[in-house]
Amino acid sequence: MELANIKNVYFIGIGGIGMSALARYFKFIGKNVAGYDKTPTHLTDELVAEGIDIHFDDNTGLIENAFLDKEHTLVVVTPAVPKQHTEWNYFTDNGFVVKKRAEVLGIITKGTFSFAVAGTHGKTTTSSILGHILYQSGVDVTAFIGGVVENYNSNLIGSGKTVTVAEADEFDRSFLHLHPNIACVTSTDADHLDIYGDTASIEASFREFADKVEDKSKLFVATGLPLEGVTVGVGSGAFSAQNIRIEDSAYVFDVVTPTGVITDIHFGLPGHHNLTNATLALAMSYTYGVSAEDIKAALASFKGVRRRFSYQIKTDELVYIDDYAHHPTEINAVYQAVTELYPGKKVLAVFQPHLFSRTRDFADGFAESLGKFENIVLLDIYPARELPMQGITSQWLLDKIQNPNKQLVSKENLLPLLKETDAQVVITIGAGDIGEMVPEIKALLHEKY
Repeated sequence: MELANIKNVYFIGIGGIGMSALARYFKFIGKNVAGYDKTPTHLTDELVAEGIDIHFDDNTGLIENAFLDKEHTLVVVTPAVPKQHTEWNYFTDNGFVVKKRAEVLGIITKGTFSFAVAGTHGKTTTSSILGHILYQSGVDVTAFIGGVVENYNSNLIGSGKTVTVAEADEFDRSFLHLHPNIACVTSTDADHLDIYGDTASIEASFREFADKVEDKSKLFVATGLPLEGVTVGVGSGAFSAQNIRIEDSAYVFDVVTPTGVITDIHFGLPGHHNLTNATLALAMSYTYGVSAEDIKAALASFKGVRRRFSYQIKTDELVYIDDYAHHPTEINAVYQAVTELYPGKKVLAVFQPHLFSRTRDFADGFAESLGKFENIVLLDIYPARELPMQGITSQWLLDKIQNPNKQLVSKENLLPLLKETDAQVVITIGAGDIGEMVPEIKALLHEKY
């Protein structure tokens, strides 16, 4: 498929964070773009404001005529869309070119110098930092991000034609469609067991991805991972963050590299996991040829990613943080950052589990990580692409948490509860539609204080 011959690009599931980045890219290069999604969100509102037509009923009658020209239309579908979807079946039954998002990303990046960021945690933050470093350093880059980067208010950085940055998503083995010249792996923890079945299969898939980088001096792996490559970490590794201190609620640290030491790096994202993410991005960009001074300037100016330890309110009286964490390891990282920054403050964590299968597979891990917080509130499980599973409920998960300061509330009752809390630090956590409640929660807490 030659993208030059494509005039129209139609997205089924356009509101997804990865899909919307592609939609913005195709709109930017002059293609006619439209799409379907199940429900309106802040992200679909932004796409509509940018001139992209979106509808929310699975109805072929709502597709504009231009997109029914199968000779010049590319249809992009997300794996989250159910197989019985009417529009998807219409396009496949009538001979249209239908590609998964990852396949399209592979086609776009194949003709460029490609960076790929893989890992069950840390992909979005690391690829955002990397894209920011390259863009701010004058590299002709386009970065496709799985989150909205605060510096750009977008999940697309740059408009370059020779260098690309892509998140290498392990879901549905999507990352095997990419062709990376430089890559990193942040973690290989078990996740997506509904796809893989077991941990061994996940690790085998990551090894297959790593093997796509022929020059192992261009593959960077977080310390402790069972992969051959250049090690990166906090306190150890070929690229190692050292001499870490906190000044004005931000990290200042040095990085020991194979060729010397880069000193006094300023970086504002909290948590040791983010130090690893920043050091991985540094290692990749430094190896590519970006100067130490340009890297330091970019890291100092990086503002973070929406829903990744994202400060909504930050005052002496109250802190409100929102985070996308949806795996026990990620929740542990949030807890580490909060306790490091706010020792002695009363903390309330609100968690919305994501997927019945993930809740089932990691229930004991969730119970342990959530139980560390002083006070925990659970919402009902966000189903996403799944049907309910017998016995797998938030009440079942709540019963596993060994912490008396716990409760289950409905989404409708969350705001009244937050209105009464005396917590000094409030955190909302989860990958479901809890993110859509953030503006309401922020407004309520602002009014309260």
